[in-house]
Amino acid sequence: MRPDTPAEHIAEAERLIRTATRYPEDQEPLLLQAAAHLELGDARDRASALYDRLLSSSPSDPHLIKALQAANLWEYGHEPEARALISGIRTASPKDPAPWEVIAEALEAHDELEAAEDCFTQAATLLIADSTPLTPATTALLTGRHRVRRLLGRPHDDWDMVADTRHIGPIPLDELHDPKRIWALGSDDPAELRAEIARLRAELGDRRAALSRPFPVAILHWPQRELSELLTGYPTLASEYPSHEAHLRDIETSLRALAASGTTNLGIVTASVPSYEAFAASERTSPASPSLLAEYATTLAARGKATPWPPTPTATCWCTSGKPYAECHGDSSGAARA
Repeated sequence: MRPDTPAEHIAEAERLIRTATRYPEDQEPLLLQAAAHLELGDARDRASALYDRLLSSSPSDPHLIKALQAANLWEYGHEPEARALISGIRTASPKDPAPWEVIAEALEAHDELEAAEDCFTQAATLLIADSTPLTPATTALLTGRHRVRRLLGRPHDDWDMVADTRHIGPIPLDELHDPKRIWALGSDDPAELRAEIARLRAELGDRRAALSRPFPVAILHWPQRELSELLTGYPTLASEYPSHEAHLRDIETSLRALAASGTTNLGIVTASVPSYEAFAASERTSPASPSLLAEYATTLAARGKATPWPPTPTATCWCTSGKPYAECHGDSSGAARA
């Protein structure tokens, strides 16, 4: 069950911290998820301590950790330290969009709109080139920039137009980012209030879901050789996996069904028999137990092992066929092919 209350978020954070102790090679993603839960549980001092712990251990993504630390510090009264971290990140000019988005949104959240626009623009100038296809992460930078510029009353420029065309939601981006929407929140007209609530839900629904579920809903993928070894060692699992072709089909079908139901933040985790057997031993459960498969998938996702789904149309398909996703399982009939 997804944590909803502060106590549940703190309990989930403590579980993730324990897991990080058991799997030190995956400490960074696990502690980042734990820190996110501590923030949601209003234990921001503990979250800050986790960020400091990560930064002291030569992390793989120090700029993102510093950005998250800055946003967290500012939220509980440590503005000078937050500003110093933000300034340092901007000077370092990381090539990853994630820290830029975090620090720009932190500035925006504290009404530093001019600085937020400048930060989004600096990131876009650094990371987006004419010959480089936009990714979901770089598109998010342009969307945030669009929002801040609307709040500042800036006229549309080329990047704003790109953000408009990339937006696929039911409500146009200009309407979502219209400053006049704020006025509607003070209206006495029930119809206006209902319309504004619908707009806010459309804009914030995915973000709220992502915050309350910091790792993907993931489906387990067994490569053909690993699945053969699994079924040789544990033949009772054949009822779960009648064939490798059916397994691949079921993965795509399940993910499409989840997406159609409105579930976001989907992913695929690749399994291996040694890893699965080690997990079963740590859980004191037989690897032959079908109920263990879902727990294994969830644990791999929590350890940062999930690959986001769906891939872009031109990316290699998740099934490892070597074909582009659009020509394999991403085809309209791809869920039915191996």
